[in-house]
Amino acid sequence: MIPTLRVARPTNNLAALRHFYMEGLGLQELYAFIGHEEFDGIMLGYPQAPYHLEFTQQAHHQVPPAPTPENLLVFYLPEPEAWQAAVSRMEAAGYQAVPAHNTYWDRLGRTFEDPDGYRVVLQQAAWSL
Repeated sequence: MIPTLRVARPTNNLAALRHFYMEGLGLQELYAFIGHEEFDGIMLGYPQAPYHLEFTQQAHHQVPPAPTPENLLVFYLPEPEAWQAAVSRMEAAGYQAVPAHNTYWDRLGRTFEDPDGYRVVLQQAAWSL
């Protein structure tokens, strides 16, 4: 059995993150909640994928900035057409690629920064160990 992975992260910018990850990255809203013990949140991903991202915003609480240029989510897209479509979708949503801190990611990918400063790499390669 393969476990499901949830990456959970607090934010001060829930609406901006929803736009970045849904309109830009193309993830789907799997679940959303408002006022759950002072938290609002969204879970984004693909219905059949064994992972999803959760972003939460707590009422009356400021999340301190935490990211560095090496806090990455990497999506491997081996098919050139799918990779180009993903990059084009990010650009059409108003996001421009940023230079990767580790130049390895610039060779076959494009790096985009979300509204909280965390980075997402669209890597035009198959994942392998």
